[in-house]
Amino acid sequence: MTNHDTDSTADHAATPGAGTTLRTGTASSHGKTILIGEHAVVYGVPALVLPVLDVRVTATATPVALDAGSRLESTVHTGPLDTAPAAVLPTVTAVTATLRHLGAPEQHLHVVVDSAVPTARGMGSSAAVAAAVTAAVADVFGRTLDVEEHHELVQECERVAHGRPSGLDARGVVADVPVWFEDGVVEPVPLGAVFTFVVADTGVPGHTRQAVAAVRAEHDRDPQAVDAVIAAIGDLARRARGTLVDGDAQALGATMDAAHELLTALDVSSADLDRLVDAARRADALGAKLTGGGRGGCVLALAADGEHADRVAAALRAAGATETWTTTIGARA
Repeated sequence: MTNHDTDSTADHAATPGAGTTLRTGTASSHGKTILIGEHAVVYGVPALVLPVLDVRVTATATPVALDAGSRLESTVHTGPLDTAPAAVLPTVTAVTATLRHLGAPEQHLHVVVDSAVPTARGMGSSAAVAAAVTAAVADVFGRTLDVEEHHELVQECERVAHGRPSGLDARGVVADVPVWFEDGVVEPVPLGAVFTFVVADTGVPGHTRQAVAAVRAEHDRDPQAVDAVIAAIGDLARRARGTLVDGDAQALGATMDAAHELLTALDVSSADLDRLVDAARRADALGAKLTGGGRGGCVLALAADGEHADRVAAALRAAGATETWTTTIGARA
């Protein structure tokens, strides 16, 4: 299920003060999105997490002399690691926690992060960066993290970023197939066909915390009604899992459409999201829905194939999407 994509460079550097040999480590990860189950997963209902394989993060970590100090180079911050702003504290944690885990807390590194995963869009940006950086730091020492130690390191970074992460993002950004997430149990979902999706950005940051709080408030006010919607989303997640296994894109699209209507009933959609969903459907998408926390963020649409995805993406951009990404699972495009 993991997809560390860790490639070591041929260049080696002397370990500062240790008398052993380290190398420049390289690793990559990717974005993720929720296929079915956002908001409902908070109430113990299963969710399907979709890897967005074509939106990637690459990290490199190069050993440097102790007197040089560790540095981070990214679009958010470039400079010494120990003076990095709070915005990149999860990335700093990825470096320091991995070094500590490997028993080399004093090692200094120059870390470069190149991320195409947008922030605040429900695509797992912080987890994807953490996954790439932790694996790259391990690769400096010739180590490949096993699935669980990698997950725990990413979760440590996610706790810095989000407080109490479910683990859903941490699993999704290293998977190469959809992931079934239920009661803390994670399972890869085998695919019966190739599926092509388009992710479209409204250009408006998602407001996950506000949306979650609003659903919670409505649940407190009318638990029976909200529980019914949550249960229905869970049923759709189970149905969608079956359509992936069966390779039935038409049926998967229908579950996506139904999920968007239920999320709209929970009042977590928005005019921007609805406009893009409508545009995807007018372009004959097999299904379309908001993805993530809602009230901004992204829309996910299912296309018949790559050519159809191009048409859907063009329609979404014409309707106001600031950016679109196409990703194929089940086979590389």
